[in-house]
Amino acid sequence: MILHKGDALFHQGDECENLYRIKSGLFKVIRLHENGNVVLFNILYPDEIVPHHSLVSPKEVLGTAIALVQSEVEVIPAKQWYQDMKNNPDKAMEVAMQLQEKLRFMQERLDHLSIGTPAERLELLGDWLSQHVPGTHLTDYLTQEEIGQLIGVRRETVNRLLKTLG
Repeated sequence: MILHKGDALFHQGDECENLYRIKSGLFKVIRLHENGNVVLFNILYPDEIVPHHSLVSPKEVLGTAIALVQSEVEVIPAKQWYQDMKNNPDKAMEVAMQLQEKLRFMQERLDHLSIGTPAERLELLGDWLSQHVPGTHLTDYLTQEEIGQLIGVRRETVNRLLKTLG
């Protein structure tokens, strides 16, 4: 299935009827809180199977995944996935490896948040994202507010940094 920039892969509150293997592209995952705040809390990238919290058993989707660039995903019916988990012991290792990779990614993101200056954090984010979307500047697919959420600064700081770094 092909999704274009801005298309939603799944929505917060959806029942987990399908899982998705990301073949190409990038997705941001946002969560709308009861107070109206929208928070970008995850970036999904190729070779992930999502939603992560439903890899072993179904659970209501916790956020909305939106394509940042044209992306391709394989739709995996959840019932088939869970049946395969029961019938194929190797599937459990696949899930464990997926979760390990995501934990390592999150650890890297936390490391980036604790490194030096906001300019250094912005550079690290840009470098990481360019691995998945080469030749495209991060402001082409993320707002300054979203960049700020990912590097732990306010939108105004991101604006200043982008002007300074030109």
